[in-house]
Amino acid sequence: MASLSLLIKPASSSCNLNCKYCFYHKISEKRSTGSFGIMDIDLLEIVVRKALEYAGQTCTFAFQGGEPTLAGLDFYKKLIGLQEQYNTKGIKINNTIQTNGIAIDEEWAQFLFENHFLVGLSLDGPKDIHDSMRVDAKGKGSFKKVMNAVRLFDKYKVEYNILFVVNSHTARHANKVYNFFKKNNFKYLQFIPCLDPLNEKPGRYEHSLTPGHYSQFLKSIFYQWYKDIINGDTISVRTFDNYLGIIMGMRPEACDMLGECSCQFVIEADGEVYPCDFYAADEWLLGNIKQNGFEEMKSSETAVRFIQASRNIHPECRICKWNNLCRGGCRRTREPFDDGNPSLSYFCTAYTEFFEYAMPGLYRLAKLFSYK
Repeated sequence: MASLSLLIKPASSSCNLNCKYCFYHKISEKRSTGSFGIMDIDLLEIVVRKALEYAGQTCTFAFQGGEPTLAGLDFYKKLIGLQEQYNTKGIKINNTIQTNGIAIDEEWAQFLFENHFLVGLSLDGPKDIHDSMRVDAKGKGSFKKVMNAVRLFDKYKVEYNILFVVNSHTARHANKVYNFFKKNNFKYLQFIPCLDPLNEKPGRYEHSLTPGHYSQFLKSIFYQWYKDIINGDTISVRTFDNYLGIIMGMRPEACDMLGECSCQFVIEADGEVYPCDFYAADEWLLGNIKQNGFEEMKSSETAVRFIQASRNIHPECRICKWNNLCRGGCRRTREPFDDGNPSLSYFCTAYTEFFEYAMPGLYRLAKLFSYK
């Protein structure tokens, strides 16, 4: 039996911030039910039991939102107990959580360390940049609270990486952002391109990320990253790490670089399941974990249709010299579809310009690492 990875929304779309670019808030607004509240323990038990019965070698429980800490620390303490109870096959369990850091205190930090959670902490750079978008309901910035979470994670030796959303404003300050992360000794960075709402033509919002801005951002960050590696100061940037891995013959771990979608099993707080975080919409509902099993949902007509559509290759991609690296890009950036098929990626020109710029450096690093 294959490994299983779940993305669980224990607090649904509820959040203690009101970030201006939040894609999940936009998705939930268009569902028949916007927020499903907080997942109850009985449902959590069903999720854990069915997951560990189905999984083979490993099982990953990833918690996201909204803001997953709103489910409360007791929820996660119960999770650990249920995993111990139902892991009768001795499967390797991975727990991860993506948080804005607002609710993190000493007790949270100690729990995350003791139970080996990998944490993705959302931080968009220095205070002026971060607070321009990541605000609470009153419009107040969240930077100080996030940096307090950083302090607690460091104190308790919590394993964490930084999640940074690239939008129209932050993209113009790539060097400032990178230097801030470097100054704070953040060694694991994940840059996430800002996406406009599903089924809307991109580029309509103040924060919308244009291909031009994204290209410049990627090239600026790559220059700093490459220079640091050559000088022996290695910082992990997930996007670049994956491109380097592809060149060296490895399979990318980032799903948007695989060339086709998979069924991620996004589980909402009421048990409803969707194939992808970007597509947690009514039309892509696979079933409910209370009544349906993972194999049943994976084999459903909706899941098959979702995956099959992502395999359609745009004619321009077939003749592009960067197709082996880009692989068409994430399906979500290829919306809206054209006559039932994915369009050319909105960021196509950004990737083309980036590869032209970065390829000599990536090949040099590939040779460097292959000799180690």
